[in-house]
Amino acid sequence: MQIRKAEFKCSSERISQVPKDDKKDIAFIGRSNVGKSSLINMLTGRQGLAKVSSTPGKTRLINHFTINNEWYLVDLPGYGYARTSKTLRSDFAKIITDYVLKCEKMHFLFVLVDVRLEPQKIDLRFIEMLGHNGVPFGIIFTKSDKLSKTQAQRSITAYQKVLAEQWEELPPMFLSSSEKAQGRDEILDFIDKCLEV
Repeated sequence: MQIRKAEFKCSSERISQVPKDDKKDIAFIGRSNVGKSSLINMLTGRQGLAKVSSTPGKTRLINHFTINNEWYLVDLPGYGYARTSKTLRSDFAKIITDYVLKCEKMHFLFVLVDVRLEPQKIDLRFIEMLGHNGVPFGIIFTKSDKLSKTQAQRSITAYQKVLAEQWEELPPMFLSSSEKAQGRDEILDFIDKCLEV
């Protein structure tokens, strides 16, 4: 897939505000500071499309970007950021779970995971919730440029092992680096196939 055009469409505080049209949503989520905005900018080839921040927990709304006038790339708030207040944290949880579980436009969800870390409980809990609710998702391992190929593969294998304890079939997985545009073609080709289904 070639991304010829990527534009900001709107920010929503709740799912009743998301665009009411027949364009499909391909959404991205992950723990705060996992590199979501950088990945979105790398995929679209537009630096600054999604705001990159060194402060975790910056995305607090559901952000829709129109891609090629054909589908929406959706930037969801990060989860599990400890420094926001409890009430804000539960708001995040509600805005996220409402969208992920109830938004009919959502066609596919990418869960972003930092490849440098061992499997985190909060990610595994989130993935488990997706499984229980039959949400179609894949995993994108970010920041692969920070590890050697062998280390990155070891990390992914560890993840697969943990998931295999609960899952008969593992979700699709992609290795990415926003710095080096690694994984861009594979992810975009996968989205292309997804949109055809």
